[in-house]
Amino acid sequence: MAANEPIDPRVRLAISQWPDDAPRGAVAPFCIEHGISRQSFYKLRRRCRQEGQAAILEPRSCRPRSSPTKIADDAVSEAVQVRAALAASGLDHGPISVYEKMTSMGLDTVPSTASLARIFREAGVARIELKKRPRAAWRRFVYPAPNACWQLDATEYVLTGGRTCVIFQLEDDHSRLEIASHVAWTETADAAITVFDKGVTEHGVPQRLLTDNGSALNPSRRGFLGQLVVHVQKLGVEPITGKPYKPTTQGKNERLHRTLFQYLHAQPMASTLAELQIQVDAFDLIYNTERPHQSLPGRITPLAAYRATDKAQSPRPQPDRSIPVPGGSMCEPPQSPRTVIRKL
Repeated sequence: MAANEPIDPRVRLAISQWPDDAPRGAVAPFCIEHGISRQSFYKLRRRCRQEGQAAILEPRSCRPRSSPTKIADDAVSEAVQVRAALAASGLDHGPISVYEKMTSMGLDTVPSTASLARIFREAGVARIELKKRPRAAWRRFVYPAPNACWQLDATEYVLTGGRTCVIFQLEDDHSRLEIASHVAWTETADAAITVFDKGVTEHGVPQRLLTDNGSALNPSRRGFLGQLVVHVQKLGVEPITGKPYKPTTQGKNERLHRTLFQYLHAQPMASTLAELQIQVDAFDLIYNTERPHQSLPGRITPLAAYRATDKAQSPRPQPDRSIPVPGGSMCEPPQSPRTVIRKL
């Protein structure tokens, strides 16, 4: 008989009718013949004497007498409701996000993230995903201090009526803080400078600015010197780019775009740039100050992470060589013969 397999009712009946004057040594052959252990035989015999013959004819339930880890129905209902509210608001609504939200609400019972995942699967509200790589397998580079590097990128958005526009998002690499955002009709260097200056006014000058190789951001790899590059270099900022056709270099900003669109899709569709800017500003406030960030230690908010570490030292601005020098001449910066300055 296989382990944990129920004992046949006929064997149970034979044990219940086992004569008290059975010859010595008869139990072992009986157990071997029917594939049960002597411990099981004597256990059933003892129960038969204590509770009667009917008590051993059917196997007892294996269900535990108590389930101290069972989650109350009220807690299950609250978890599903919190998840639905987060989803309706356009915010992350996975088990970790729901756990953080329920904790911040001060609810009496907050299931663990594993329990929440099981609750959502059983409720049919979770999206079944393929098994992912464990977080420990990812090695993401992070600058050691706020303002050591900012990432700037733009993403396209469609207004009511079908007209497209772009949303610039400027993010701090260390803390994931949304430094600034700006809505414009097209991706231009002027719009990029606007959002960068907005961030500098609020948070100071960064040491580096990471962008893609777009013509409005940093076309240096194409042999051109863009307006944004010239603008940030005057402040002493080092403009850097990712490899062509490799957006994972700006992975933090790409992930920020996805979080933004998740929020915007839950809002009424904007019809003007002003309406869209109001929605983006509301997202920035929630993202920076309310939403626990799962990529930060302790799942703190980006603003808390930004304030937890001293800012990187601001770079020295470059000297303005267009200022007149004694003698009335202008000292223009030398240009490489292979470099073309083009206003983009």
